Amino acid sequence: MTFQPSHNVSAFKAFSRKLRKLLARPPVGRVNLGDLDRVRPIDENWGFGRGRPVDRFYIESFLSNHAADIKGRVLEVQDNSYTMQFGADQVMASDILHKGTDNPAATIIADLTDGDIIPSDAFDCVTCTQTLHLIYDVPAALRTIYRILCPGGVLLATMPTISRDTSEDMGRFYDYWRFTGAASRRLLEDHFKPGELQITSYGNVYSAVAFLHGLACEDLETQKLEAFDPKIEVIIGLRAMKQA
Repeated sequence: MTFQPSHNVSAFKAFSRKLRKLLARPPVGRVNLGDLDRVRPIDENWGFGRGRPVDRFYIESFLSNHAADIKGRVLEVQDNSYTMQFGADQVMASDILHKGTDNPAATIIADLTDGDIIPSDAFDCVTCTQTLHLIYDVPAALRTIYRILCPGGVLLATMPTISRDTSEDMGRFYDYWRFTGAASRRLLEDHFKPGELQITSYGNVYSAVAFLHGLACEDLETQKLEAFDPKIEVIIGLRAMKQA
């Protein structure tokens, strides 16, 4: 004879699960905010003053996962540190794009929204980390990126979902946008075919709060940083390939 759990046993198990969830949360009014009980960030410089910022943890994880794409002739915005770090000996030529004339390392002075001087079908990879949110006309920038990629070339970009305002006091650039994974996909599908897109989201409430406070990876637990909550995206990683 097979034993079937009674209704009372099932109800008790359901109650136990609910009770455990409730006990895992501090009672209302009893949350201990500790060092986070403040109205200014712990580090005003994103966490650089303490070590490696949280967003860099996600950006570098994304680029590491796609390091094989950073090869041939590579274009990176502002400097080529990630090109060299993740492309290494796969890179045949490294170009640096900068909008103004104040960057002596730049090899191409141009604006992505109106980059007619950037050659078409020229780059095997364009690395564009934490840049598109500083551009008001994002579709125009994506049109330029698609044009300058060679057939089979890959765009590797990251975009913030949760972040402090990055506008510079000197007015060299302004912070316009925040993106979700869904918005990022819609934007890129206007230029790249859906099958050539890969959207990766990173973050959770732990990393979001830490990032806003300017905590560094050295302050935090790696296992908790790696946990992902689709409702709390901190960074979006985009890989898009131009049709060969």
